[in-house]
Amino acid sequence: MKIGFTIGKFAPLHKGHQYLIEKGLEEMDEFYVIVYETDVIDIPVEKRAKWIQQIYPKVHILLAKNPPSQYGLDEESIKIQMDYLKKIIKDIPVTHFYNSEPYGKFVARDLNIQEVQVDRTREKYAISGTKIRKNVKENKHYVEDIVYKEINNKKR
Repeated sequence: MKIGFTIGKFAPLHKGHQYLIEKGLEEMDEFYVIVYETDVIDIPVEKRAKWIQQIYPKVHILLAKNPPSQYGLDEESIKIQMDYLKKIIKDIPVTHFYNSEPYGKFVARDLNIQEVQVDRTREKYAISGTKIRKNVKENKHYVEDIVYKEINNKKR
């Protein structure tokens, strides 16, 4: 059985994230999305997880609350993040990690699973959560209506 997962803040959920999730759903027998708590957007982790669940009812959602604040690609930061991630997925026999970020190779390495890179160069969707947060209206076409309504209301 092929069991894949991805992680992210989904702050907000956008077409690039959706493309990655859709690839996972298409290629895996089961697919998990781990939604990280963050302060980069004033929308609770539960709300962001609900967007994903509404759009993709077959996805299994896990919440990553109180994640470590230390990030980076140095071995110490990777170990801190991986120890945290391992606690979240401890009972799930994952086989594949879907991502579009440089840290993906470390997640795959430390979990001894296959890495699946999806649109890392952002050729299909040249967008990021940061760009959307900076200009919600200009980037409206990158988000679903349920997401747009929520993030647009937060900007007022």
